[in-house]
Amino acid sequence: MDRLHETELARALLAGETGAFERFVAHFRSKVFHYSWLMCGLPEDAEEVAQETLLKVFENIGQLREPERVRPWVFRIARNACLMQRRRSLFAPAHEVPLDDLLPASQPADDAPQPEIALLGSELRAVLDRAISELPATYRAVVLLRDLEELSTEDTAQLLDLGTDVVKTRLHRGRLALRQKLDCYLRNRCLENQSSPDPTPLTAGERAELMSAWRGAAVQPGPEGTPEGTGVSHRRL
Repeated sequence: MDRLHETELARALLAGETGAFERFVAHFRSKVFHYSWLMCGLPEDAEEVAQETLLKVFENIGQLREPERVRPWVFRIARNACLMQRRRSLFAPAHEVPLDDLLPASQPADDAPQPEIALLGSELRAVLDRAISELPATYRAVVLLRDLEELSTEDTAQLLDLGTDVVKTRLHRGRLALRQKLDCYLRNRCLENQSSPDPTPLTAGERAELMSAWRGAAVQPGPEGTPEGTGVSHRRL
């Protein structure tokens, strides 16, 4: 249902429908902020990444060939914005804990209970966010896109420029590390439970910048009736 809703949002945005801008921002801004915060670090950096991502989306919306693939398209832009922000910011950790230090001594069976699933719909979501944020970046990227944003293995592999087998391996190992952390919290409260941040409301200037980018994008029929955009070129989906 969420994917169908996003497809409708993308089509409405491409068509320039009244209210499409507000609905798109309301749906995707918090998603991009949450992804960027967990992937990048500080909330203020996530705010910048979310704003930059939406700006690029609105500038280049005419290049979205398949509205049903709007989610991987948006998160490809978010990932690129996050990488650029990491180069400009001091938020990146000085070192990362090796994954082997996070993994259980023995791997549980595939049908073993997964505490992270039970946490998803509860007040302990902040604990899951904290556990994900402490994964090494290579595993965190896969877990975020596959488990939180529910992208397919194929879309995740394409977005991260990895093979599907690599994605599956990293996802499996990342989930094992999460299971250990969440087991530790459930049994011993060994993770600090801090509230996850939410994006601050858009300022009038930020909203005007995004609206101007959307209105300024040349969303006109192309040679074969497909929309064309005049913004900075991104990989077309």
